[in-house]
Amino acid sequence: MPRFIITGNYTQSAAQGMIANPSDRGAATGALVAAAGGTMEAYYATTGPSDFMLIVSGTDIDGVMAALIVAGASGAVSNMQTQRAFTSAELLEFQKSAAGLAAAYTAPG
Repeated sequence: MPRFIITGNYTQSAAQGMIANPSDRGAATGALVAAAGGTMEAYYATTGPSDFMLIVSGTDIDGVMAALIVAGASGAVSNMQTQRAFTSAELLEFQKSAAGLAAAYTAPG
């Protein structure tokens, strides 16, 4: 099942809302991901360039992207970035496939 790492930032209005009415953002985000047909494996508040990071799995990117649009449209988050993540076992399979393809490629020069 495809896995995605999603990062982003809370907006000023979201921060104001969290101060006025503290809430479990992981639970709220997990409900949205589930409604889109995915599973939230982890939710983290982070420091640095992003305020949060999610690890989400889903049967396809369509549901994940729809959930991101909903979150973005809420005005609560910005600067969302999505990356497809692969396990070590998946990477090993890519390497094996690459070994079979290597003879078909000629480097420039």
